[in-house]
Amino acid sequence: MSNDTNTDDSLHEREDSPDDAPSEEGIDDGGTLQHDEAEEVDKKTIDDLGSDVEIDADVAENVDENDLLGGLRIETTDEIPVPDRLVDQVIGQEHARDVIMKAAKQRRHVMMIGSPGTGKSMLAKAMSELLPREELQDVLVYHNPDDGNRPKVRTVPAGKGDQIVEAHKEEARKRNQMRSFLMWIIIAVVLGYSLIIAQQVLLGILAAGIIYLAFRYGSRGSDAMIPNLIVNNADQKSAPFQDATGAHAGALLGDVRHDPFQSGGMETPSHDRVEPGAIHKSNKGVLFVDEINTLDVRSQQHLMTAIQEGEFSITGQSERSSGAMVQTEPVPTDFIMIAAGNLDAMENMHPALRSRIKGYGYEVYMDDTIEDTPEMRRKYARFVAQEVTNDGRLPHFTEEAVEELILEARRRAGRKGHLTLEFRNLGGLVRVAGDIARGENAELTTRDHVLQAKRRARSIEQQIADQYIERRKDYELSVNDGFVTGRVNGLAVMGEDSGIMLPVMAEVTPSQGPGQVIATGQLKEMAEESVQNVSAIIKKFSNQDLSEMDVHVQFVQTGQQGVDGDSASITVATAVISALEDIPIDQSVAMTGSLSVRGDVLPVGGVTHKIEAAAKAGCSTVIIPAANEQDVMIEDEYKEMVDIIPVSHISEVLDVALEGEPEKDSLVDRLKSITGSALNKGQGVKGPSSPSPQ
Repeated sequence: MSNDTNTDDSLHEREDSPDDAPSEEGIDDGGTLQHDEAEEVDKKTIDDLGSDVEIDADVAENVDENDLLGGLRIETTDEIPVPDRLVDQVIGQEHARDVIMKAAKQRRHVMMIGSPGTGKSMLAKAMSELLPREELQDVLVYHNPDDGNRPKVRTVPAGKGDQIVEAHKEEARKRNQMRSFLMWIIIAVVLGYSLIIAQQVLLGILAAGIIYLAFRYGSRGSDAMIPNLIVNNADQKSAPFQDATGAHAGALLGDVRHDPFQSGGMETPSHDRVEPGAIHKSNKGVLFVDEINTLDVRSQQHLMTAIQEGEFSITGQSERSSGAMVQTEPVPTDFIMIAAGNLDAMENMHPALRSRIKGYGYEVYMDDTIEDTPEMRRKYARFVAQEVTNDGRLPHFTEEAVEELILEARRRAGRKGHLTLEFRNLGGLVRVAGDIARGENAELTTRDHVLQAKRRARSIEQQIADQYIERRKDYELSVNDGFVTGRVNGLAVMGEDSGIMLPVMAEVTPSQGPGQVIATGQLKEMAEESVQNVSAIIKKFSNQDLSEMDVHVQFVQTGQQGVDGDSASITVATAVISALEDIPIDQSVAMTGSLSVRGDVLPVGGVTHKIEAAAKAGCSTVIIPAANEQDVMIEDEYKEMVDIIPVSHISEVLDVALEGEPEKDSLVDRLKSITGSALNKGQGVKGPSSPSPQ
């Protein structure tokens, strides 16, 4: 440290003394204080994390498994206490919760991958509350008299930085006062001499001006000696949390501001232009970076260095800036990194950065759903109370309104006996319902408000799908009655929560060369492969020589987005078989399902939304895979509109969809015998349980 910074030596003589450091008995392997009281608080904080916190409300002694509130005896959510700590508000994500607990205790890095809105950022913030107690630090940057472009860095305990800066400012103020006093004395002497003795007024004024400028120029040097407090943790009561999602290089790694006046005594000292980055502000705390793959490669490489070394120098990020010539001494970056993103985040993530996180921490995949239990339903009721309390402007929800929200959580899970964990979207529904109630000046948010919110809070994809259905009706493109050969009403999903009816047409024509299956409609790779799998079944059962025919399959009006996935396999198979055998298809039937090369119908995703889309389009029967029967949770308004028929084999699909008893029975029997699935009429073969829905 230079002589110009010795004013704070007295302030830190005691704090830097080894005698004041914690004894070895008071430090564990991770370097955290082990006072009995602190240990008890930390243990309670971690053990009481999130879903382990019981709801402090009246609960029935004998809880009915079908009770939507899990036995809670409440009239409104105002009766449900909301935990003060963020960490106690976490719901679900049992595996991620356990990992965060271990990582907080051992100071490990974590990467969380999963769908948006499943609680990644909330868990990251909760971790900052769970970290073991650390001595937070302030970071000061000093002028380097030997090299102005190499500022010195000093770390001191939190709260001392302000004292040091104030001490330097006070000394600089006193110096400036003495300089000013001396300056005015000299100016007075010069003016007195020039007016009284030399009688040269103009010369005296000129000399006084020169003296004034000289003193002012000299005082700039003393101001430059005041250190720059770049990290101030004086008011930080817990470990710092920095969200660096989408941060540019300067905001993440720190920067040095450009100085347009670089000479002539008007320049700003380099240490005063230093700006800390998120990696420096999160020292001893948590650095959260969502969508980690959006960081450029250079930033990811520097982030690796900061993680590995525990310190990182600050320099100008722009080569055209004067700050690029400045580089500080290393600044501490002892943070825990929480990286997050969707599944595609791993594709563009720097392999070495992922290796750092994996080598010094954990990787977690976030759950989308959780088992539907009375205890979890009670926590969902608490979630509604949390959203109302945190928003601060919404009326509380009635018992019936909370029950409707829990039913919606079941529906959005898409799995029997599960609740969705995508709380961000569910919280959006809570806020829309509350806004509707507030707009009506209602004291409470009721079930009717929630139902209105469900209609009003439709996703963009659902709104597009609804408009698409209406327009197709206007142009008579949707056919929901009668019998047509080679045409099937297929079903598809748009986005995540909307279904649409997608007609598929097939035609068989003489081939001008080797016979082939030609599929059109912007099919993507998986959809094309599903068509090829269907062709294997058709070639096996057909009595006709397909080598002399071309089979054309058209997905009608799919638009620019095209078709992805294999959920239209039974639709394609039914259309082609109908065209080959010249047997019409019942147009009041819509269908969805994947298909194996042996003819087994396999489960798919989004069956609830697809059934509702068929009902909106006017179809009266919907065929779905038998394995998906447990996943059907359609709205009450659609239950009376459609009959849902679960099937396990393509022969069952044809039995329902094709017209004409003799021709159909002969075709179905032939298909059963050839595929080796000797089905008795009215019985199904259980499909494989291993394939996951597509």
